[in-house]
Amino acid sequence: MTNKTAATRYARALLDVGVKEKADLEQVEQELAQFVDLFKQNPLLEKVLLNPAVPVPRKRAAVAELVARAKPAGIVGKLLTLLADRDRLVLLPDLVASYRERLLDYRKIVRAEVTTAAPLGGDRAKALESSLARVTGRSVVLDTRVDASIIGGVVARVGSTVYDGSVTRQLEKIKERLVEGV
Repeated sequence: MTNKTAATRYARALLDVGVKEKADLEQVEQELAQFVDLFKQNPLLEKVLLNPAVPVPRKRAAVAELVARAKPAGIVGKLLTLLADRDRLVLLPDLVASYRERLLDYRKIVRAEVTTAAPLGGDRAKALESSLARVTGRSVVLDTRVDASIIGGVVARVGSTVYDGSVTRQLEKIKERLVEGV
């Protein structure tokens, strides 16, 4: 089983437990992200906790100390302890990413990656957000970026679906029709 697959399973279980226990799901996500940041900011800590050569009891003790100091939500502390016991702390960054996606799905929110030739104004962003919400049937959170190579228009990626309304794509279609006609 790959790390991403295992992290996805832990994330699914964490969300299920959080819903069952009526935990603050956003707080759970924030606390997990804080632990990932803690590892990144402290290379020595990361090296000790993620190194397979370090004995599991030592990792468990280190995590227990971190949990005692940080006092995260109950399920976050239990998850970190479980990961330390199973020597799976290496999964934490992928677990957080998977949890975020599952949390959005649970909240019936979809993330749309939107590329435009120029920055979107507030009104245009809201209009695009509502158009994508109608198409997907879910609330939409936009991740925007600017790429002048599309010349104009919008390219939106929602999950695995791409809505390409760029001028570049329209020119390619015209070119294809012209070539077919010759």
